[in-house]
Amino acid sequence: MAIKITEECINCGACEPECPNNAIYEGGVEWALADGTTVSGSFTLLDGSSMDANQKNEPLSTDTYYIVPNKCTECQGFHEEPQCAAVCPVDCCVPDEAYVEAVDELMAKKNVCTAKPVAKII
Repeated sequence: MAIKITEECINCGACEPECPNNAIYEGGVEWALADGTTVSGSFTLLDGSSMDANQKNEPLSTDTYYIVPNKCTECQGFHEEPQCAAVCPVDCCVPDEAYVEAVDELMAKKNVCTAKPVAKII
């Protein structure tokens, strides 16, 4: 299942840079599936609907950081545990029961949403 950030979030921002899928956004910031990923064109969402990957969407939270479930893979294929939860000082990154996915589904999502490689500065 995807991870969610609860109301206990203190807005420290520790989770955002740890997300390999760029699925975490600061409260009030619009999101897009293409943000920081290789996703382009039409993308099928968890609910079966589709949207353009570059479409900007309303923030899922205006007050605290939030995780876009359609981008979250629980760090499957990247790390042994969700990194947002590992670094959260108040333990507010928890499983989101509304988005239950099997490991193979998370891995398939990871393969589609792999983050863009970061350029090395020499």
